[in-house]
Amino acid sequence: MNIFDCAIKMEEEARINYEKLAAATPVSELKNLFTLLAAAEQEHHDALVEMKGSIDPQKAQFMDLQEAACIFQPLLAKRDLMAELREDPDAYKHVVKEEEKGVKFYEEQAAQAKDEGTREILLMIADEERKHLSIVENIYAFVESPKTYLAWGEFSNLKEY
Repeated sequence: MNIFDCAIKMEEEARINYEKLAAATPVSELKNLFTLLAAAEQEHHDALVEMKGSIDPQKAQFMDLQEAACIFQPLLAKRDLMAELREDPDAYKHVVKEEEKGVKFYEEQAAQAKDEGTREILLMIADEERKHLSIVENIYAFVESPKTYLAWGEFSNLKEY
């Protein structure tokens, strides 16, 4: 199976998942978060498509990769968890876990690869996943920033004028 086809398929499914969560949540903050995450997944998808175009297709073939491994099956797919995440302000933590699993998945596949070219491609995709994880963390910080304010104890001795 082509490694890039697997990665691209998982990104498409992740985007669809976030779009469903954005449509289902009544909380505007979570709607913004899931919408931004869906857009980030689309950007990641596009980056993988670009990478695929620049790599020799023969190097991207990985015989040990089963198609079943390429199905995006996050914790988000469980119905009870999806219902919970629609209104959970900490839904982001579940998203980060899923992104971390993605990095781990490609690193494990790279460790199993017998061909050096395939291993390099898998590690390249793992690096791309790490970049994507960083983007996801930044999206959360952006969405949460309106609620962040300076209220540290060390400033409690200052008088207001």
